[in-house]
Amino acid sequence: MIEQPTALITGASRGIGRAIALEMAQRGYAVAVNYVRSRESADEVVQHISAAGGSAVAVPGNVGLRKDRDSIVDQTLARFGRIDLLVNNAGITSPGRMDLLEATEENWDLVFDTNLKGAFFLAQRAAREMVSLISAGAIARGTIVNVSSISAYAVSTNRVDYCIAKAGIQMMTWLLASRLAEEQIRVYEICPGVIASDMTAPVTEKYDKLIAEGLSPIRRWGQPEDVAKAVATVASDAFPFSTGDRINVDGGFHIRRL
Repeated sequence: MIEQPTALITGASRGIGRAIALEMAQRGYAVAVNYVRSRESADEVVQHISAAGGSAVAVPGNVGLRKDRDSIVDQTLARFGRIDLLVNNAGITSPGRMDLLEATEENWDLVFDTNLKGAFFLAQRAAREMVSLISAGAIARGTIVNVSSISAYAVSTNRVDYCIAKAGIQMMTWLLASRLAEEQIRVYEICPGVIASDMTAPVTEKYDKLIAEGLSPIRRWGQPEDVAKAVATVASDAFPFSTGDRINVDGGFHIRRL
C-alpha cells in the first residue's frame, strides 16, 4: 500500500475526467485513470502525471458492465492498495439526440447503464472498500464525487434518457451521503454547466450564441479545469461538516432570472 491518497476517476482519458486526473495528481494523489476505448489517451494522461513526479495507472473498463466495475476497483487496489476518492465522471450523451416521441429502450438502457446504474454500483463497491480501509486504519476517511449536469433540471426534449439519468444523480448522492456519513465517507454532486469538451463540440455554434446572449451570468464557456478544481476542493478538508451537497460549476446558469 502506498502512503499517498489514491483517486479512482472514471472516464479520465479525456475532457473533464482528464482535467480531474491531472488536478488530483497535482494535489498529491496517486491516480487510477479509467478509460473505455482510448488506451492511447489514457496512457498520455498517465505519462503526463508521471513526468511531473506523480503516480498513475491506466485502468480499462466500462462502468456500465458489472464485471468491468469489479475489475476497475480490483486493478486500482492491486496497484495502490487503497481508494480514498472515487469520482464518478464517466458518461455518455443520448445517442442520436432523438425527440422523446422517438426515444428507444435500447438507447435508454445504454445511457442509464453508464450514467446512473454504473455510477451507483461502482460507488457501492468503492464504498465497501473504503469502509474496510477505514476500519483497518489504512485511510482516515473516504470521498465520493458524482459528476452530474445542468441537464438534471434543464429540459432537453431530444435527450430524455440523459436528462432523467442525470436527475437521478442527485438522489443517488443524497442516499449515499446519508448512509455513509457514519462510515466517515462524504459524498458530493458536482453539477457542470456548458463545458468545452468533445461532448459539446458538435453544438459549439449554438452555445457560442447562447452564451453571448447571457445564457449564464458569467458569459464564457466553462472549462474542464473549472470542474476539476471543484472536485479537488470537496475532496479536501475544506468542507468537514458538509455532505450530500450539489456544487454548481455553471457560471450561474442555475439562477432564475427575469
